Amino acid sequence: MSDTIARIGDTIVQQGRHNDRIYVMKLAMHDVPGIIDRLKEIALENGYSKIFIKAPESGLNHFKTKGYTIEAVIPGFYRGKEDGYFLARYLKDSRKKEPKKDQLQQVLKKAVILAGFRRPISLEPDLSFRIAGKDDAGELAKLYKQVFATYPFPIFDEAYLKKTMEENIRYFCVSCKDTIIAASSAEMDREMKNVEMTDFATHPDYRGKKISGYLLHRMEEDMLKEGMKISYTIARAFSYPINTVFSRAGYTYSGTLVNNTNICGSFESMNVWYKPLVKKTL
Repeated sequence: MSDTIARIGDTIVQQGRHNDRIYVMKLAMHDVPGIIDRLKEIALENGYSKIFIKAPESGLNHFKTKGYTIEAVIPGFYRGKEDGYFLARYLKDSRKKEPKKDQLQQVLKKAVILAGFRRPISLEPDLSFRIAGKDDAGELAKLYKQVFATYPFPIFDEAYLKKTMEENIRYFCVSCKDTIIAASSAEMDREMKNVEMTDFATHPDYRGKKISGYLLHRMEEDMLKEGMKISYTIARAFSYPINTVFSRAGYTYSGTLVNNTNICGSFESMNVWYKPLVKKTL
């Protein structure tokens, strides 16, 4: 059962048992500070163990005084001007403990060593790239089911994919002949000019061909045309391949979200990486 997305005031939140959390996806600052206590009430009523929020610097002190801690920071996250903070409040001590810290650091260290070492990437002759459309939704859902045991959003649902295509998410895919073998998505916040590069999946038979790196490059080109200023990702902290993809592409590590997401069958910590798509001018 997937978590639900709804509004509290004008703030968009995801909540549910699947991820055992409340995730404030888009905070409306005029809902602050009142929403802070309301979020805690909802979490306690449902027994959730974490509240996760993306908030601008202008709201930071409101959350810090209520027990929130900073897990990641992205400079210029809002319109390229105001920094964005990824904040967490844990309602159960077990949720804020990462038992495999050493392994996490090893993955991160290896990825950072390769920072910026992006080489020209091209697809093999039998592979082709395109932006996915609604007719591809069924095949995309099938691929995601093959790759992920669980996922924080209902990407296994063809109807969900079609709905989000109409809203703020653009899907990209690579095909072999007429079969989609890799995919990704760009979730745009057009108002705040940032985009999350996410939902990367490659069929097991086609891994090791640098397809995710190719997809990311094409996504960046497309998002730059859409006027996005900051690109970021929330990547599985123990996945060396995906962290390396972003490190090689010039992304900067900015923090780890502890036990944040139900993905691939269990709760996992997630690394945040970011990259300005537009260079600042003096």
